[in-house]
Amino acid sequence: MTQPAANCPNCGAKIVFRWSSSVQTVCEYCKSILVRTDVDLKKVGQVADLPANSSPIQIGTEGVYNHHALVVVGRIIYEYDQGTWNEWHVVLNNGSAWLSDAQDEYVVTFAAPGRKLPAAGEAQVGQRYTWDNEIYTATTITKAHYCGVEGELPFQYWDKEDVVFVDLMSAGGKFATLDYSDETPALYLGEAVEFDDLKLENLRKFEGW
Repeated sequence: MTQPAANCPNCGAKIVFRWSSSVQTVCEYCKSILVRTDVDLKKVGQVADLPANSSPIQIGTEGVYNHHALVVVGRIIYEYDQGTWNEWHVVLNNGSAWLSDAQDEYVVTFAAPGRKLPAAGEAQVGQRYTWDNEIYTATTITKAHYCGVEGELPFQYWDKEDVVFVDLMSAGGKFATLDYSDETPALYLGEAVEFDDLKLENLRKFEGW
């Protein structure tokens, strides 16, 4: 399948989308944040220098999740009181997902629209919610700040203020996140995964490896 392509309106560099449904991307040459419209690309901002990153994952990393091939195409970086974490946007041959990468812990989640969700400020640690016949208990509430972005995303996301996330777990080991970065809350459902089980390739190389 031919990958969609266009030219950066800021520097003229060729922009090739790894994922045909991408809405936003970052020019690798001039770091312009570009939003895709029906006919062209529009510059909406500029990426500041990204914070130091110790993750071995990078744009273009490939692997496997639940017998489906995946490739990393984008990243949102958040900063909170314990440091930073990465939300990698990954594309699989059956859709797209998010690979959360924080303190050497990894979680794969998928957007779960259409569920009834608590409004901002209503969710509290210890509260329980049922989605898809699974009971989840809120375990942590994290206030984070958007820190940077790179690669392709399925929505416009840049220059955000503080964001609240509520993490939940089920007795069966399932994982959920309530994302309050927009006026309408979003739910993501998934599970924790072991790094080695993802069989990742094209990882970043560090001195001493």
